[in-house]
Amino acid sequence: MKTTEFKDWREVQKIVRWALEEDIGTGDITCQWTVGEDLRAEAVILAKQSGVVAGLDVARLVFKTVDKNIQFFPQLTDGSRVNPADVLATVSGPVRGILTAERTALNFLGRMSGMATLTAKFGEAIGGTGAKVTDTRKTTPGNRILDKYAVRIGGGVNHRFGLYDMVLIKENHLKATGSITEAVRRSREALPRFSRQGTKIEVETRTLNEVKEACSLPVDRIMLDNMGLEQIGKAVEIIRNQKLEVEIEVSGNITLENIRQIAQTGVDFISIGRLTHSAPALDISLLVEKIE
Repeated sequence: MKTTEFKDWREVQKIVRWALEEDIGTGDITCQWTVGEDLRAEAVILAKQSGVVAGLDVARLVFKTVDKNIQFFPQLTDGSRVNPADVLATVSGPVRGILTAERTALNFLGRMSGMATLTAKFGEAIGGTGAKVTDTRKTTPGNRILDKYAVRIGGGVNHRFGLYDMVLIKENHLKATGSITEAVRRSREALPRFSRQGTKIEVETRTLNEVKEACSLPVDRIMLDNMGLEQIGKAVEIIRNQKLEVEIEVSGNITLENIRQIAQTGVDFISIGRLTHSAPALDISLLVEKIE
């Protein structure tokens, strides 16, 4: 079951205010100088590509923040599949407000829908394998809550939200501590004093020897980083033979062409940075249909 709620709606409101302040600045001079103050309009928001919709509530918030008199009526829900010319929502109210909010609303909606669409494609590619597509921290600064929401809408699951909610020991941490064993020892020693109960410890491995070392330690998840398909298969066999309960994650060089083969090795999670750092925005537009 997908979790679609935002972690903190107040944070979303803050992001929307920042985006509008950036775009509007001291005022939308085009609307102020060319559009009558009393004019009202009816408009539709249309998909121009096939994909998965995400961010309708965010788009609504943009319009209502610009002008509380704008009415926003979604015709679909987040997670809906759309085709070109499908209507996502209708908008009515003061023309100035609609046109001032238009670009910011479409930026959020198109970008989030693009992430949801790409996530859905990867999820479909591994259907029936038992593996799950997950994201990374490669998000747009300040927009992580929206990026990770879009991944959930596309059927993926979220990895840690930030540096504070999961231990993930990576290559550079190992250079600083000396070994996987020492890094895990220090983490386990600190955990009882940490306020977040149930915090997991994950270790990134790049070789089969590192996998074997991680298997001998009290870790919750082992990441197989930038390994080839054959090496992943061997690593999964090693882990399953020694630690049946540990979660296995694969990361690095994941494509739509190879993800199913990777999933079929028996891993639990496949993390993909491009879900949030490189997903192309879904092409969405707003068309004014009537002005009074």
